[in-house]
Amino acid sequence: MRIGNLSGRLTIFTEAGAVDVERASDGHFAANPESIYPRWAEFTQWARTCPDDYAVDFLPAELGPPSPKPAQIFAIGANYRDHIAEGGIETPEYPMVFTKFVSSVTGPAGAITLTTATVDWEAELVVIIGKEGHKVAVENAWDYVAGLTIGQDLSDRVIQLRGPIPQLSLGKSLPNFSPTGPWLVTPDEFADPDNLEISCALNGDTKQKARTADMIYSVPAFISELSAIVMLYPGDVLWTGTPAGVGIAEKPPRYLRAGDELVTVIDGIGEMRHNFLQA
Repeated sequence: MRIGNLSGRLTIFTEAGAVDVERASDGHFAANPESIYPRWAEFTQWARTCPDDYAVDFLPAELGPPSPKPAQIFAIGANYRDHIAEGGIETPEYPMVFTKFVSSVTGPAGAITLTTATVDWEAELVVIIGKEGHKVAVENAWDYVAGLTIGQDLSDRVIQLRGPIPQLSLGKSLPNFSPTGPWLVTPDEFADPDNLEISCALNGDTKQKARTADMIYSVPAFISELSAIVMLYPGDVLWTGTPAGVGIAEKPPRYLRAGDELVTVIDGIGEMRHNFLQA
């Protein structure tokens, strides 16, 4: 199933179009997309039999982030071997975890304002949690996943790298620097949810292309490592890292500029498309 946020309303996306959940359920489920995650098991059982009678056409510009106001956002850095190699760093012994602040969350299409001349791209697979969990075993971790979506971990390298200690959370949390979408896709839709092709292109030029099987910490491993320390809640958003091909690694570095178009794609999920404006 494809489930998401259409103009701020919880929506199921089918071949017939977009189905408004509140209307189709006669008010049994609320319109707020965030409200559905604590009721995820009940909701998905109903959604599998939801008729297409309410389906309407929609535009990509109307799509919002699938989990717009999560209680927690966790991200992992240095999680692809080729990205570690291009950055000249050692493979981490434990997941390198940071957060992105909820004020940076935005949708899968539209314009984003650049803050400096050193804003970089980072295509990522994003996981949305569907069940509260603590000390989750690797072999059970997919049971805690509501679905997968696409993310762009936009990074202001000036803010991220200023001072003696990197400021990952601040450099990656400016307004609209955490776009996700176009919707959440439930794990059962994938032949192998641990092996998806991920890519992004800048003005039609492919910059990143990899498979999520190349992660050091897979989705189940990341959930298990993270939940060994913190409690995960329904609607939480997990960013799983980016592969090689970021702008800072080019020689000379190439960063986003006003007028650029960035298209981020994950096989089986879809695409996000953003353009950029100068502040």
